[in-house]
Amino acid sequence: MGSVVSVNRDKLHQFSKASGRQITLVTGKGVLGDAHCGETVQHRSRVAKDPSQPNLRQVHLIHEELFAELREKGFAIAPGDLGENITTRNIDLLGLPRGTKLKIGADAIIEITGLRNPCLQLDRFSKGLMQAVLSRDENSQLIRKAGVMAIVERGGTISIGDQINLELPPAPRIALNVV
Repeated sequence: MGSVVSVNRDKLHQFSKASGRQITLVTGKGVLGDAHCGETVQHRSRVAKDPSQPNLRQVHLIHEELFAELREKGFAIAPGDLGENITTRNIDLLGLPRGTKLKIGADAIIEITGLRNPCLQLDRFSKGLMQAVLSRDENSQLIRKAGVMAIVERGGTISIGDQINLELPPAPRIALNVV
């Protein structure tokens, strides 16, 4: 069983998000008061391409274990620094299949839609960070470690310390791709 380590939001389109005690998820939109909240795409690069696309990136999650890995490589990283809304503990986010549902706290349910694609903003935050969140598996396949994206199926308030329960989708399960 996983848990919430940090909750973060920012009303502006900045790279990092401010940590708080709780956030509110809005069904079909995302994090209340966050720049990326909306039914259609809110990320500037995606809006420029097609503003009518559905927003599959309503909530960004990163596993706390990534921060420990990055600190070992010499990066000073804290929850919210990489723009995630929810920092988790004890969940292999990157290993979840598309469509996995996370029940967080008493009411909220989100559905994993895909991987966050690391971008050059990481290097603007800290030189070499983009390369640090990329690696290769034993088959030389690229591994993107910068977190996962989700949509809000059922809204609710999420607080630090809330438990996270997983519900895997029915088989056949589909591995995560970049959204």
